[in-house]
Amino acid sequence: MGLFGALRNPRSIAHKGKRLSDILDAHVKFHRGQPGGERADLAGANLSRADLREVNLTKANLSGCNLESADFYSSKLSGADLSKCILRKARLRKCDLTEVKLVASDLTEADLSGSELFRCDLTQAVVRNAILRGTVLRQAVLRDTDLTGSDLALASVREVDLSSAKTDQANLSQAVVRDNKKPHNELK
Repeated sequence: MGLFGALRNPRSIAHKGKRLSDILDAHVKFHRGQPGGERADLAGANLSRADLREVNLTKANLSGCNLESADFYSSKLSGADLSKCILRKARLRKCDLTEVKLVASDLTEADLSGSELFRCDLTQAVVRNAILRGTVLRQAVLRDTDLTGSDLALASVREVDLSSAKTDQANLSQAVVRDNKKPHNELK
C-alpha cells in the first residue's frame, strides 16, 4: 500500500492523453521489436502511488516524474532515465536498475533492497534514510550523493568513487566495501 492509500492501477492513470497501461504495452512491443511498439516517454508524468510491479521499462524516459510511493517490485528498468525524479518512499525492491540514470533524484526513504544498480548514476541524488540491504552498487556513480542514514547492510559496494558521497550514519554492517575511493568522513 502506498503512503496515501492504495496503489493506482495503470489503467486509471493518463499521461498526454494516453492510458499508462497502453503506454506500457506499447513499450513492451518496442523492446521486443514487435509492430506497434513505441518507447515509453513518460517524462514529467505524475505516477505517484502507481502500481508498476513487474513491468518492463528498459530504456524508458521517466525523467522528472513524480514517482512518490510508486511500487516497482521486481521491475526491469535497465538503461532508463529517471533523472530529477521524486522517488520518495518508492518501492524498488528486487529491480534491475543496471545503467539507470538517477541523477539529482530524491530517493528519500525509498526501498531498493535486493536490487541491481550496476553502473547506475546517482550523481547528486538524495538517498537519505533509504533501504539498500543486499543491493549491488558495483561501478555505480555516487558523486555528491547523500546516503545519510541509509541502510546498506549486506550490500556490495565495489569499484565506486565515494570520495564526495555523504555517508553519515549509514549502516554498512556486513557490506562488501572494497576497491573504492573512500569518502571524506571514511566509511566505518
